[in-house]
Amino acid sequence: MNESAVSPESVAAPDAGAAPTQPTIGVLALQGDVREHIAVLAECGARPVLVRRPAELAAVDALVLPGGESTAISKLLEIFELLEPLRDRLHDGMPAFGSCAGMILLASEVLDTRPDAQHLSGIDMTVRRNAFGRQVDSFETDIEFAGLPGGPVRAVFIRAPWVERAGAGVEVLARVPGGPAAGRIVAVRQGRVVATAFHPEVTGDHRVHRMFVDLVRGVALSSDTVPST
Repeated sequence: MNESAVSPESVAAPDAGAAPTQPTIGVLALQGDVREHIAVLAECGARPVLVRRPAELAAVDALVLPGGESTAISKLLEIFELLEPLRDRLHDGMPAFGSCAGMILLASEVLDTRPDAQHLSGIDMTVRRNAFGRQVDSFETDIEFAGLPGGPVRAVFIRAPWVERAGAGVEVLARVPGGPAAGRIVAVRQGRVVATAFHPEVTGDHRVHRMFVDLVRGVALSSDTVPST
């Protein structure tokens, strides 16, 4: 869904005084299914905000990169002067979660993309764009997701990527369980950065987002309790 349906007044503005137990999590609001992530983050106890400008990025504890069209988002990152600030924040340890197009953007290498497309190198992985095929090849399945209690996760794949190479420091969280793509990697984590090839924001199952919010909450609490020197 296009982010234009989201009213800026419908979500909180960045607030440096927000309690770390309710982390301020930005959703990159340039293109894609922004509304769905905003709703799920709020239900998981976070304080979601829209991020379109560098100042808004600077005010958040973490960032979600939504599904959408990865090359369009890549271009908009440059137009809105967010590309380098986002790379810097990821390099400095900001937690991030990318779904579908967000996974592509977080990769260190992308196959089958435009030559001028940008990526963020938030995770040491090679991702193949549109790996499962075109829109007509979209599908749903249940997958085992490492570290999540409660049984399999319903995964919705829409023109989805997959991970062709995961670096030595990357934890594989989920693989396709069967079919022609059996064994393909579709969820990973490296440190504070998580990525899924599927769309957990559209299924009504909030466990992936809750895991990410808990990760961010732990980072925010740690930062808040570090004594000043």
